[in-house]
Amino acid sequence: MSPNDFVRRFQSDWQAIEGLASQALARPRAKLTGVADFPARFRQLCQQLALARTRQYPPQIVLRLNRLALFAHQALYGARSGAWSEIKSFALEDFPLLVRRHIGLFWVATCLLYLPALAMSVVVWVQPELIYSLMDPAQVVDLEAMYEPGTSHIGFKRASDTNVMMFGHYIQNNLSIGFQTFAGGLILGLGSIAALVFNGLYFGAVATHLTRVGYAEPFFQFVVGHSAFELTAIALSGMAGLLLGRALLTPGLCTRREALVTTARVAVRIVYGAAAMLLIAAFIEAFWSSTTAVPPLAKHLVGAALWVFVGAYFLFMGRRAH
Repeated sequence: MSPNDFVRRFQSDWQAIEGLASQALARPRAKLTGVADFPARFRQLCQQLALARTRQYPPQIVLRLNRLALFAHQALYGARSGAWSEIKSFALEDFPLLVRRHIGLFWVATCLLYLPALAMSVVVWVQPELIYSLMDPAQVVDLEAMYEPGTSHIGFKRASDTNVMMFGHYIQNNLSIGFQTFAGGLILGLGSIAALVFNGLYFGAVATHLTRVGYAEPFFQFVVGHSAFELTAIALSGMAGLLLGRALLTPGLCTRREALVTTARVAVRIVYGAAAMLLIAAFIEAFWSSTTAVPPLAKHLVGAALWVFVGAYFLFMGRRAH
């Protein structure tokens, strides 16, 4: 059966179940279970969705059936009502499931971030002057001043600034990095690759330079708290950008425009999750990472716990729902 024949054959069934689901959601107190054939229609829809995936029908057909199945499930079981429920469902189920569904690209993005950082660390350790290939001398001086031992705050100087103001600054900085890394995917993925590699090189160079000048302890106790959220979110933003690039390079049976539009709906949802992680990182950075009142050991332990938490979240969350 061709995709067009498939659509023509079942179009009326899809319209019928969509109409029933719309009526139920418009009247939340109405029980769809009273409509005798609705559960059967829902099961048939799920079978048609599985068939479309198995036969590799065009993505727009699969996407339409997937959305309709979710819509019908919501109407049948009364799940996901209200904005808070949507946010909760996304955080606890949809986001980690999306990441695991495209886990290959996530590991590609992670390697593009961490391998250049490791390589640059070795290079700057052997030839310290190469730090100036990424930063000018004035920036290096400011960097050393931010992490000089014995200061009242680690990071940006705060003679008149407050933690709240720095929170806003970190939000702007983090989100701009994440958006640039994602949007670069529109250049056939090359922009995302360049952003990931550059951020990796920069982090490796900074970490190694500060270690060489004896500022390793302030620097690492500053970054360890928020690094799990920030670095993972940057990798996720790159992963979303690579999704866009892959859609443009290998659109399959669709036109490039159709493939890009379909993939962008998935990629944007990943970016939503990455943006939330960047907000969490900015909060930790402003109110926890910068303080010197907490012992370094406590910061390292909390940082390690947060890395374990982030890893467990993407590994286990949403499995039951899936």
